[in-house]
Amino acid sequence: MRWDGISEFVYVAEHESFTRAAKELGISTAQVSRQISALEKRLNIKLLYRTTRKVSLTEEGRVFYQHCRGVLDGLDAAEQAVSNLQSKPQGRIKLTAPVTYGEQQLLPLINDFMVQYSDIEVTAFLSNQKIDLIDGGYDLAIRIGKLSDSTMMAKKLSRRTNFVCAAPAYLEKYGTPHVLSELSQHNCLLGTRDYWHFIDFKEIDSEKNADKEKNLRVSGTVQYNSGHSLVDAALKGLGIVQLPDYYVQQYLASGALVSLLDNYREPEESIWAIYPHNRHLSPKIRLLVDYLAERLAV
Repeated sequence: MRWDGISEFVYVAEHESFTRAAKELGISTAQVSRQISALEKRLNIKLLYRTTRKVSLTEEGRVFYQHCRGVLDGLDAAEQAVSNLQSKPQGRIKLTAPVTYGEQQLLPLINDFMVQYSDIEVTAFLSNQKIDLIDGGYDLAIRIGKLSDSTMMAKKLSRRTNFVCAAPAYLEKYGTPHVLSELSQHNCLLGTRDYWHFIDFKEIDSEKNADKEKNLRVSGTVQYNSGHSLVDAALKGLGIVQLPDYYVQQYLASGALVSLLDNYREPEESIWAIYPHNRHLSPKIRLLVDYLAERLAV
């Protein structure tokens, strides 16, 4: 009886919704409400504030949640440990990742992973929007750059570099920029932002001895939200582009594009696998994260 209502309470606390918690648990909303009401009565403590628009934890509820989450994680770990003794990794993994990085780098590796672990199923949603993992029921997400969400745990998988480049034909016709200020004289092919990232080595913090990151506003006749289309425009001599290495590496190697302003290239950006800190990282998720880290490491 002491376990009654615990799972329902934890799921409501995490989803801030009786309806979403019920859906996640596979039971009715009314049953979730009854179990939590009985739990509050048994404890003689109000755990949740309920309004027609929002559900939130009371002070006592926050304390109780921290302990209950740990207990459920421990139970999951115990069950998984016993299960792993008799079975190989299995089940569904739901993840999200940026579109192009997912298509070019991530999903081919996941396909290899599934060949090796045939009892694992993967659902991947590729989006350049920042998706709420808990609300969407995701096991993990792949993120690029600086992480700002302190509610997530993270493991570094790899890194990427942005290159500024152009086709030889464009440079022959319009000249090659050697300093950042000369970009104002060129047609810059834009993505979703109207600025590019650089490091200005002339601006060095004498106290911290740190290079100064710089966002430089640029302009041009093209603005696409597609990296592949920007690469195509650059290859056809329409202008200069700044894109991550996985878009342009093959063209830089073949000479179809020429790298520019290398002395101003911004620092490498980290690529992360992130997952909610208040969820037990199941063996199948840990296996996938370790698999990706090993193969994406540079």
